[in-house]
Amino acid sequence: MGGGSEHVGAELPTPPESQVLGGGVGAPAGAGPDRWDRLWTPHRMAYIRGANRPKPGNEAETCPFCLVPELPEPESLIVHRGDNAFVVLNLYPYNSGHLLVCPYRHVADYTELDAPEVAEVAELTRKSMVAIRAAARPQGFNIGMNQGSIAGAGVAEHLHQHVVPRWGGDINFMPIIGGTKTMPMLLEQTRDLVAEHWPN
Repeated sequence: MGGGSEHVGAELPTPPESQVLGGGVGAPAGAGPDRWDRLWTPHRMAYIRGANRPKPGNEAETCPFCLVPELPEPESLIVHRGDNAFVVLNLYPYNSGHLLVCPYRHVADYTELDAPEVAEVAELTRKSMVAIRAAARPQGFNIGMNQGSIAGAGVAEHLHQHVVPRWGGDINFMPIIGGTKTMPMLLEQTRDLVAEHWPN
């Protein structure tokens, strides 16, 4: 990183000088009193503040997984649309290529899915693995769903299955010490790459 002034994606704002505490993007390396460079990730604040999550009492109307299928590509970040379910990039990915397989129907619990939905969620999960392997050659995957907010579901009201590609060394000092994940590719670029490799 050094102390260069470049930042990826024009949509990510550079913090005001008053907020650049002890160096950071746009400041000389080691400029601060603690000699630390800082990687600014303002998009994380949107997640912390609950952006793109259902609002209590109005879940279906504000659910991101209900709204995103109405958006056009590539704005929607949808990689594939099926009959009963779709595949979309996670706005807050653990790794590049982190996909979510979601039924169109607004249901919270896996037991609420009907047989065609269960079959298509499973098939789209399999195809997600095929596409990511072709696009990025991961060494493994984490696959699963969190059922209920107590289990870690960020949008508990609408079931979604995570497909997270993994590489050796993808968990390094940045998230452990700095609480920051570095993402080497923009979401739009990742979406195009995975869609290009989606199997027939």
